[in-house]
Amino acid sequence: MEREMFYVSEEDEGVRLDVYIADQYQDLSRSYIQKLVKDDLIKVNQKPQKSRYIVKGGDEIEVLIPPARELEVQPQDIPIDVVYEDEDVIVLNKPQDMVVHPAPGNYKGTLVNALLYHCKGSLSSINGVIRPGIVHRIDKDTSGLLMVAKNNHSHKSLAEQLKEHSITRKYHAITLGIIKENKATIDAPIGRHPIHRLKMAVVQDGRRAITHINILERFKDHTYVEAKLETGRTHQIRVHLSYIKHPLLGDDIYGGKTTKFNLSGQALHAKVLGFVHPTKGEYMEFEAPLPPSFEKVLRVLRSSTIKP
Repeated sequence: MEREMFYVSEEDEGVRLDVYIADQYQDLSRSYIQKLVKDDLIKVNQKPQKSRYIVKGGDEIEVLIPPARELEVQPQDIPIDVVYEDEDVIVLNKPQDMVVHPAPGNYKGTLVNALLYHCKGSLSSINGVIRPGIVHRIDKDTSGLLMVAKNNHSHKSLAEQLKEHSITRKYHAITLGIIKENKATIDAPIGRHPIHRLKMAVVQDGRRAITHINILERFKDHTYVEAKLETGRTHQIRVHLSYIKHPLLGDDIYGGKTTKFNLSGQALHAKVLGFVHPTKGEYMEFEAPLPPSFEKVLRVLRSSTIKP
């Protein structure tokens, strides 16, 4: 049986238990999660709760998932692009089309498999065997910078910085349509889509989400933007840009699907990442170059008429 522990931050409190768990396991259906709750396989502070229980900051949640087979997360010799590494943290430039951590039924080919091989198992254990060292995630089809904790002290420090919104996270993206404002702040709550449960959406009872947008270039039918995260909700940039009617180019979930550029996912890259080092106490900032596929799209767009 797969066992994982989650510790609810103040930023994540105020949602139903089944919604919170669904955010942690995006590949598990809401009905399956509710079955786990009904079977007392999800406990809050060591006690069974109903799916409608509202999680609170500091709650300790235990999740037991009956595996279809014995849990196996093995190290794999998969090349990774290490931007920075010391005894406490690793900063990686994740390629597009790479899943960050394993999930039930998919235990191979992920960033965690690669990290287990690279670090010889020396990763924080706070998030359990499925997510060792993983402090935050980026989507499978999003490329760019990701920080990983090599020990529990570092994990707690980085997690606290995320909670306090003090970590610098800047993404570069290409949207459909022309955004007229040079700068904008999108302050709109995000939660599970009321109908399509594998999607997120701007909903009235969602958790507060803030994204700051800065226009880098405008093209004939697209806009090249920098999006700075103040909060870190699931799919936040994708949802917010779709909400203002400018979905990400190549995002087939939130309205930006197109065959024009032959993209395998959304044009979204985690370009800048900055944080205070857990041990040294110094602010460190890193930048990852745009991937070739992203640069190719920009070259094509720049060959068209640029709007003032």
